[in-house]
Amino acid sequence: MDYDKGSGVPLREKGALICVVRQWDGGDCGSAYLLWARFGWITRSNWTRPTISTRLLPPYYPQPLPRVLLQAKSSPTRSPLLLSPVTFSRKSQRKSNPKLREAHASLITEMSFSPTLSISSSSPLSTSISKINPKFNHLTVLTNSSTHRRFLSGRTTFLSGRTTFLSGDRRLEFSARAKPKDLILGNPSVTLEKGKYSYDVETLINKLSSLPPRGSIARCLDIFKNKLSLNDFALVFKEFAARGDWQRSLRLFKYMQRQIWCKPNEHIYTIMISLLGREGLLDKCAEVFDEMPSQGVVRSVFSYTALINAYGRNGQYETSLEFLDRMKKDKVPPSILTYNTVLNACARGGLDWEGLLGLFAEMRHEGIQPDLVTYNTLLSACAGRGLGDEAEMVFRTMNEGGIVPDMTTYRYLVETFGKLDKLEKVSELLKEMEAGGNLPEITSYNVLLEAYAELGSIRESMGVFRQMQAAGCMPNAATYSILLNLYGRHGRYDDVRELFLEMKVSNTEPDAATYNILIQVFGEGGYFKEVVTLFHDMVEEKIEPNMETYEGLIYACGKGGLHEDSKKILLHMHENGIVPSTKAYTGVIEACGQAALYDEALVAFNTMNEVGSKPSVESYNSLIYAFARGGLYRETEAVLLIMGKAGVARNVHTVNGMIEAFRQGGQFEEAIKAYVEMEKTRCDPDEWTLEAVLSVYCVAGLVNECEEHFQEIKASGILPSVMCYCMMLAVYARSNRWDDAYVLLNEMLTNRASNIHQVIGQMIKGDYDDDYNWQMVEYVFDKLKSEGCGLGMRFYNTLLEALWWLGQKQRAVRVLNEATQRGLFPELFRKNKLVVSVDVHRMWQGGAYTAMSVWLNNMYEMFLNGEDLPHLATVVVVRGKMEKSSITQDLPIAKSAYTFLQDHMPASFSFPKWNNGRILCQRPQLKRILSSIEPSTDESERNNIITLSNSPFPPPGTKTSSSAVNSGRYNDAGSDERIRTRTEVLTSMV
Repeated sequence: MDYDKGSGVPLREKGALICVVRQWDGGDCGSAYLLWARFGWITRSNWTRPTISTRLLPPYYPQPLPRVLLQAKSSPTRSPLLLSPVTFSRKSQRKSNPKLREAHASLITEMSFSPTLSISSSSPLSTSISKINPKFNHLTVLTNSSTHRRFLSGRTTFLSGRTTFLSGDRRLEFSARAKPKDLILGNPSVTLEKGKYSYDVETLINKLSSLPPRGSIARCLDIFKNKLSLNDFALVFKEFAARGDWQRSLRLFKYMQRQIWCKPNEHIYTIMISLLGREGLLDKCAEVFDEMPSQGVVRSVFSYTALINAYGRNGQYETSLEFLDRMKKDKVPPSILTYNTVLNACARGGLDWEGLLGLFAEMRHEGIQPDLVTYNTLLSACAGRGLGDEAEMVFRTMNEGGIVPDMTTYRYLVETFGKLDKLEKVSELLKEMEAGGNLPEITSYNVLLEAYAELGSIRESMGVFRQMQAAGCMPNAATYSILLNLYGRHGRYDDVRELFLEMKVSNTEPDAATYNILIQVFGEGGYFKEVVTLFHDMVEEKIEPNMETYEGLIYACGKGGLHEDSKKILLHMHENGIVPSTKAYTGVIEACGQAALYDEALVAFNTMNEVGSKPSVESYNSLIYAFARGGLYRETEAVLLIMGKAGVARNVHTVNGMIEAFRQGGQFEEAIKAYVEMEKTRCDPDEWTLEAVLSVYCVAGLVNECEEHFQEIKASGILPSVMCYCMMLAVYARSNRWDDAYVLLNEMLTNRASNIHQVIGQMIKGDYDDDYNWQMVEYVFDKLKSEGCGLGMRFYNTLLEALWWLGQKQRAVRVLNEATQRGLFPELFRKNKLVVSVDVHRMWQGGAYTAMSVWLNNMYEMFLNGEDLPHLATVVVVRGKMEKSSITQDLPIAKSAYTFLQDHMPASFSFPKWNNGRILCQRPQLKRILSSIEPSTDESERNNIITLSNSPFPPPGTKTSSSAVNSGRYNDAGSDERIRTRTEVLTSMV
């Protein structure tokens, strides 16, 4: 019997559980062995900071005991000590005195308890110990190193059957039991699909999957002895090969080699070589291959081919060629699979073209006919090397040999000639096949179409499309999808509609992918209503939408502000049991925000959290922009706070939204502060940021700061947008600087880099007032619509600002009508029997004046026509939390609207006490004011309270009072304050 050299304790005991604890200290090896056997605890200590190793030894474990250590995980600051689960004997508990119990309690208190112990290897220790005896309380603790030293610092006494552990005056008694003989398995790392294999094969796979790295395979296979065939074992190896689990496969393979009843055959050897080769273990591949003769297994073409493939896929094609020669010397004839494998290895490894042709000729010389894989391998080599003539030769040889090309063949041809910029050569090869009576498949034409579509070649793509139709090859849904996407990318929406109609007429059924492309194309083109129509058409055709469909639909609705449609689509998803994604909810938030439905946007955001769709930074930004356009800066700050708590990092779009919120809410200092803090957060401003900062200076009336910032935009190499030019024109007109306005307007007219600048400049001057030329303006508006309501709102606000202050009020009204027709400012005009309102809380001063002028004139027309006036006339100037604030009346848009109403309807409109965000006039007062207005003798102005006409531009060099040009009046009382520096931005409009 072997004994432990340190303690002199016999090592081989039935059911012994050995815990080896070892610590290297410098060059000296201190050791301690904790042996739990039938004798109880046996301890010898001589260490400083131990590490743990555990191993379960079966009764028949061979001698001598190998000292293999399984290291336990530990933190750098704590060395864990595993106390094997111990049981306090009832006898010792009865004999123990109060001092012993107190000492035991003190000892336990000093220890650091942990709910789990993590061991790097899959040792069955913890699992097996838990089954020892349920009637005893087991304790597994982790202690720090100081506790180790205290715990193991006393004398040790060994007793038969019971262990008495002495530490100073403290005595603890433990009883231990031998581990019962059973096989402990863990949980399978991979769940096997039920019914995939026979019951025995599934059971064996699950047992092997659950087996720890040092578990006994022999005991796993005991119950399967003489039950499983080699074909069953081949299935086991294939399953582990699919998982890439070469370790278990190799252990099972080595076990089978030592057995008679399940000795591996050549098929299993082939699987093992293939698996090891796939993992890059070439030495083990060669070892398994070399063992075959000694194991009585004859090498065949399959094992040779597997070895050749192993070396070839790892870039050693020279070795693959050597094994091919060795194969022939061993009189094992290569197969077509062998040559294809060698060709593929050499092609990927870089063998020259002559060498590849030599292999191809050798193959044919030996009577092996090339197949589709052979030719595709050669074409792949041509594609990688740009060999056009060689690819053409291989393709012709392929056709002459009667091999039908597949999609892979044409992809290699397209790749080859695409690199050479000779895609028309592929079309010629297709025509040759057509002329020879070999009609190519639809996939071959689609591959060529995709290549032309990626290049953006519409004419060539349509040429291939007509060629396939002429050859009698009917296009499928994929063909039309390629062309529809191509037309859409080039903005040819009429061609998209015409081609889709042709698709339906030709009885080619569109699929979900086709509709997804159409939804994306028309959504990006600004045809948001048409996107919704496509969805209804899709439902009628009983084509099941997928998540991409729903996301594209709601995204388009978000850009277009179609909040009702977005909610209906969301409801459709719920009815079909589809959980909306984060992108879908973000689209709903965007749609509600565009329509100023703040509560509904917030509900959509909260619902997204409730259903488990984690909001993205785009979700937060959409909600921020929804509040920002209306000047709800307090709500925006609340969203920003939630965003920070959720750990979502801000980006440039977040800051842009904050600047817009502060500007619209009149908090100009906060807006500039947000811009300045971008540098601290290393967030680079974009063009939109610079435009937003310019809008702050514009609304605040800081002319010098506007000029300086405008020049900074130009100096940065960015062409100022139309919105920037409109803001500068408005600033110059309000400050009576007409010469500067003329220079800026001429700059727009002579801008060669942007047609939009020219058209808007000419529209401001009045060059497009007639209906025929106005179509140019409508074309520009339609182009801008494709960018969504967010850009549209900024564009129309700045344009209305410029037109109003330049005195072009009639054109301002026309532009406002164009905006509302395109879905902008849906909340602007509301009318029922009780209330007629105009909501200007999302408009700038010029837009608000324009809207209120139209609104007052419409009410006056109602009065003159004898229609009943509403009980209440309301101007909405503020929404959100600020409605209840006392400072609301001093906000820019509120103050401007109130001043405008007092100028034209004196002593009629006022702020109610219950809501500071509304300016109201009741029907008696409204009727009295309207009755006091004397109708104009001029027929054209009879029904107008406010004259909306286009004032002529003052000639250059003249000074004209702004009050003479703008009846809405920009208040110049605070001109001194408007020239303050950028850091002294006004906090409210003066």
